[in-house]
Amino acid sequence: MGGPAHANDAEIAKLRAELQRAFPEVSSATIRPSPVGGIYEVEHNGDILYMSADGKFLILGDVIDLKTRSNLTRAKRDQRVAAALNAVGDQNMIIIGPKDAKRTLTVFTDVDCPYCAKLHREVPELNRNGVRVRYLLYPRGGIGSETYRKSVAVWCSDDRAKAVGIAKAGGKLEMKTCPNPVEQHFKLGMQLNIEGTPAVFLDSGRQVGGYVPAAKLLAAMGIKDEKSTSAR
Repeated sequence: MGGPAHANDAEIAKLRAELQRAFPEVSSATIRPSPVGGIYEVEHNGDILYMSADGKFLILGDVIDLKTRSNLTRAKRDQRVAAALNAVGDQNMIIIGPKDAKRTLTVFTDVDCPYCAKLHREVPELNRNGVRVRYLLYPRGGIGSETYRKSVAVWCSDDRAKAVGIAKAGGKLEMKTCPNPVEQHFKLGMQLNIEGTPAVFLDSGRQVGGYVPAAKLLAAMGIKDEKSTSAR
């Protein structure tokens, strides 16, 4: 991307002062040069805004590179999401699929959600095509809800991958409790403004749905579906 290679600390400090004068709550905002000359990028609580170099204007919206037709703001936002998802750590997710998978889908899932169950039935097709699925447990009813307790029971099961399938199929689980990351998953989902489940993310951090059939997910990743069993 273009734009200044670096910004003078004094310029950044001046912009920060102007921003805080108008919006005192943004003291923690990160300010850096944007790809557009004379415009600075402001990142606060996961949101990306822009500010004129003279500190007079705050700009809402995305920056589009007309030559490449790429959305630079969305790319930056996706990078932030991917970093947040990866920071959870594989050890704190339920992973279904080959260890040597070339691609990864990360899914916020509710064990009582019908469309989550529908997507889960297509996970084997994704696995056959070299894609693993990382589940983050996202009980839409919130912390302490019945779905939350089921999610904890899934995590505390001896075989989490099997347990999540049982729960999604409406089966019964032993309602175990143990140290678990379900609350961490839920809070991350709230931070990322997850409103419905499943919420599916590519390994780039780009959100692609909602429920999306396996064949379309594979296409979104540039993978030819060799062994499709999905309904078209």
